[in-house]
Amino acid sequence: MSRQNKTNPGTDSAATSAVLHRDTRFLPKKAVGGKGSYLFLEDGTKFLDSTGGAAVSCLGHGHEKVSQAIVDQFKQIEYCHTAFFGTEASEELARFLVDSTGGRLSKLFVISSGSEAVEAALKLSRQYFLELSTPQPQRTRFIARKPSYHGTTLGALSAGGHVLRRQPFEPILSQNTSHVSPCYAYRGKKDGESDAEYVARLADELDAEFQHVGPDTVCAFIAEPVVGAALGCVPAVPGYFAAMKSVCEKYGALFILDEIMSGMGRCGTLHAWEQEDVVPDLQTIGKALGGGYAPVSGLLISDKVVQVIDKGTGAFRHGQTYQGHPVSCAAALAVQKVIREEGLLENVRRMGAYLEDRLKGALSAHPYVGDIRGKGLFWGIEFVKDRTTKEPFSTDAAIAFHIQETGLKPEYAISLYGASGTVDGVRGDHVIIAPAYNVSKEEIDIIVDTTVRVLDAVFAQVPES
Repeated sequence: MSRQNKTNPGTDSAATSAVLHRDTRFLPKKAVGGKGSYLFLEDGTKFLDSTGGAAVSCLGHGHEKVSQAIVDQFKQIEYCHTAFFGTEASEELARFLVDSTGGRLSKLFVISSGSEAVEAALKLSRQYFLELSTPQPQRTRFIARKPSYHGTTLGALSAGGHVLRRQPFEPILSQNTSHVSPCYAYRGKKDGESDAEYVARLADELDAEFQHVGPDTVCAFIAEPVVGAALGCVPAVPGYFAAMKSVCEKYGALFILDEIMSGMGRCGTLHAWEQEDVVPDLQTIGKALGGGYAPVSGLLISDKVVQVIDKGTGAFRHGQTYQGHPVSCAAALAVQKVIREEGLLENVRRMGAYLEDRLKGALSAHPYVGDIRGKGLFWGIEFVKDRTTKEPFSTDAAIAFHIQETGLKPEYAISLYGASGTVDGVRGDHVIIAPAYNVSKEEIDIIVDTTVRVLDAVFAQVPES
């Protein structure tokens, strides 16, 4: 199988486009409009955006309250540099989000993308140890997990543990991050092992890594509460994050939760950590923060960290041109207010349970579906060649890619976010389904039924051997 529709009929070829597209040999169809869960394409296709892009469009498209908030902010003030001025939009957003944590995270740093949020978290972690009353300049390292993904900038990519994403840039990545096993019960938990035993084993592994690299050299441990693109919506077993935080506290390191993909309501609570009340020292947020209405991400910071900086230099040695951008802040605040006013977290939980039931009912017995996992409206399907051995398909088969591409065809018109490297950063395939928080039961039915048809079409072309 090869990529379908290398260029779009009736349009210029990819070679004549001035845009550096994700694939230089492929000109994607243009989206010309959107409303609710649907995008409208230039060829007339009504496309069900069942992944919200990359788990971004949490309110769907064309929400009038959010659009109006953006227009109002443009009319008031569209930009000012934070070295000179603040804005009411940034103050209101920060107060809303700090209050949403019950004050346990006390400040917000606003930037434009998830990668930038992770960069800020890494740098602030380092600065924290430099500004303690007794500085600890030897802390220069981080511990993350395999095969995690925390962003594309060099610092964020260095923190991640996804082999394929790191591979081309390995020679220029920082060498100060080491990686431990993820909490991935489908592949990591041993036969007969209880959740508590599994957690204890992973905690021992993290503890051993601290000892290996030098317990007083680690700035922080970073992990996603529910692993997104790298593993396909893998939640941790109960007690895991409490155990990981305990190890960090034992050695005085900070505890960072990357909630860029899994947070801001995606898993059924505004912050994913709320479900087990394991509060991070630093928390990155993005994607559903602004729902795609403006580029925006953030770093929520615990008062412990804030107080150290405040009593030290009083300045975070990091800044960006568009930090605290008033239009982005206004968009994010409007999105968050809509989620609250329309009771959408309850809909995430209700429709998430329905999506889980439908997916498992339709696909649990599928010969090539190994695991269905997730939380809220954040679900992943992992594909295997053999359900008994859990052997993945060969990388040459490019299963996830073909599922995603097939879904884009007009006869299916559905987004299925495909990714590879599920097993070890190279092998393994999964897709993610992450619809809008205001998705309806009828739309969930369409998503599941269409997903089944897409899988039937793709696996009909897979050789038996």
